[in-house]
Amino acid sequence: MIAKTPQPPYWAVIFSSLRTAGDNGYGAMADAMEALAAEQPGYLGFESARDSGLGLAVAYWADLDSIAAWRANLAHVAAQAKGREQWYAAYTVRIARVERAYDWTRGD
Repeated sequence: MIAKTPQPPYWAVIFSSLRTAGDNGYGAMADAMEALAAEQPGYLGFESARDSGLGLAVAYWADLDSIAAWRANLAHVAAQAKGREQWYAAYTVRIARVERAYDWTRGD
């Protein structure tokens, strides 16, 4: 699903990852983290996709303080540790300010 975000500016945290083999509880944790993030102040939305091992997840936030608070959330910190220990072969995090956004929808 495409996240419905407000008019810019806002922030995007882009998480690119390569998974290890097997689920090993990853799916349940990913769902739990998505639900928890949605409860955090400054959260604006989330999008994700995975194909052939490469995953992209983008979380949208109102400001850098909201991103910092989410990064420090104890449940999120525990999930990050588990990811490094078990679920990810590699990942990259990028934080970007969204200056412009537009959309299009096919009319039927």
